[in-house]
Amino acid sequence: MKNLLLTFCVLGSFLSFGQKNHHTLSVKITGIQNQHGVIEIALYKDPEKFAKVGQTYRIVRLKPEGTTLLHDFDNLEPGTYAVCLFHDENNNKVCDKNFFGIPTEAYAFSNNIRPRFSVPSFEECATHLDKNKTFVIKMVY
Repeated sequence: MKNLLLTFCVLGSFLSFGQKNHHTLSVKITGIQNQHGVIEIALYKDPEKFAKVGQTYRIVRLKPEGTTLLHDFDNLEPGTYAVCLFHDENNNKVCDKNFFGIPTEAYAFSNNIRPRFSVPSFEECATHLDKNKTFVIKMVY
């Protein structure tokens, strides 16, 4: 019986040794002004792909139900991540912009970066994920 128990302990330690720790990045969005359309939350891991349409690491589109919204990106490997999001009020899957390229729909970036003339850099918006973390991001209307 002791040998069987010892075998299970040793086998279990070998199996868990090769596994990486995974974490959750929670995104809490505040300041939502209406419940029209959906809010698109895009998670990026690669600085070269940051804020580029169709090049997200993970993406989710959620119906807002109040002035705040919470989403968990689960099972993430340790690393550096950044988030950008927008309130797609007309649900056309595009962040609409005016003639000058300024968004006409609400948007936000992790670390509450407020860009002046262009999309902020990945580095400005990024956080290193080595444990469970939460971004609290205020929507800009």
